[in-house]
Amino acid sequence: MISIPSSLKISIRALWVNKMRSGLTLLGIIIGVGAVITMLAVGTGARAQISAQIASMGSNLLIVAPGSLTSGGRRMGAGTQSTLTMKDAEAILNECPSVSDVAPILSGAAQVVYRQQNWSTGITGTTPGMLNVRNWTLSEGNPFTDQDVKRATKTCLLGQTVVDNLFGGNDPVGQIIRIKDVPFTVVGVLSPKGQDAGGHDQDDVVYIPITTAQGKLFGTPFPGMVRMIFVKAKSTTDVNTALEQITEVLKRRHHINSREENDFIVRNLTQFMQAAEQSSRVMSLLLGAVASVSLIVGGIGIMNIMLVSVTERTREIGIRMAVGAKVWDIRLQFIIEAVVLSLLGGIAGIIFGVTGSKLISILVGWSTIVSPVSIVVAFVFSGIIGIFFGFYPAYKASLLNPIDALHYE
Repeated sequence: MISIPSSLKISIRALWVNKMRSGLTLLGIIIGVGAVITMLAVGTGARAQISAQIASMGSNLLIVAPGSLTSGGRRMGAGTQSTLTMKDAEAILNECPSVSDVAPILSGAAQVVYRQQNWSTGITGTTPGMLNVRNWTLSEGNPFTDQDVKRATKTCLLGQTVVDNLFGGNDPVGQIIRIKDVPFTVVGVLSPKGQDAGGHDQDDVVYIPITTAQGKLFGTPFPGMVRMIFVKAKSTTDVNTALEQITEVLKRRHHINSREENDFIVRNLTQFMQAAEQSSRVMSLLLGAVASVSLIVGGIGIMNIMLVSVTERTREIGIRMAVGAKVWDIRLQFIIEAVVLSLLGGIAGIIFGVTGSKLISILVGWSTIVSPVSIVVAFVFSGIIGIFFGFYPAYKASLLNPIDALHYE
């Protein structure tokens, strides 16, 4: 019986003799493996990007917004009523056991000036709880405090984009900036967060005490009014419970009975983002499945080439069987040839896939992550393809009659 090393040596020699045909056969596997790795890298990169956006927004996040205003029978849309107050935020924190922190918001846009530099940005009046709700840390300085909110001090926290445009490489902490001609002292700088799911720059922001925003910058139709309230549930499992508790507390505070429409809206923002992440995961699997089709097509190409090879080498098979080669010796030779083709194509396909993923990231700007698992899976799958599609030609070759094979022209 011929050993596996001997069969391997014979198989490689046979493949080398038909270099052009072997190369064309390899091409199908290379494209298939490369496509699988590239598509999975695109999908994995998209999921990682969405996960980062979820983390940047804050975990277990709920947003309470005002309801819609009805005028002349027309509903004006969410946020057109002014129904939320600082007292509502305090009630949510104190009366909802599933809530860990809240951050009321009163926001607007304004020109921010530092010496000869100026920048138009979003100004967000809030409380110190905002940093906890949004999982936001400081890269420099300190946050403003509850005392700053009570005293409506003119202190502020700057996002990194604002710092870059106003201060360049200088330290902003302790400096005085002007917002609507009102001087503010910079007490801290927010750590960079990047873009959110909608593509907005989260670092292009200035945080100030909400009472300062109400009294000295934007004003309010009535005392204590806020535009929305950010709420952080204690855990992921508490989010839905917190939503129900918030709804109950606000209905009671706003004197809304069961037959009346709520004058507020509670949104589970984390749920929206998780749904987007799930969609991205499904899309990644679909991309991988579509790419796998090309790998199967490459396997079919191997089978066709091996069938042609069996026909061309009929006399060789007859001679080998005449000198004592057994059925499994013949099968093993052709299976090894198919596996060698697949594995060589798999190695080249891995290089092609990793390179393609990097080029997509550079040229198109998409986030791509090449997972070691996807490389291993694609390589092993290419070997399985070789065995699967190489078996039939090997089986057909082993069934040849030695006498007929020797007389084959």
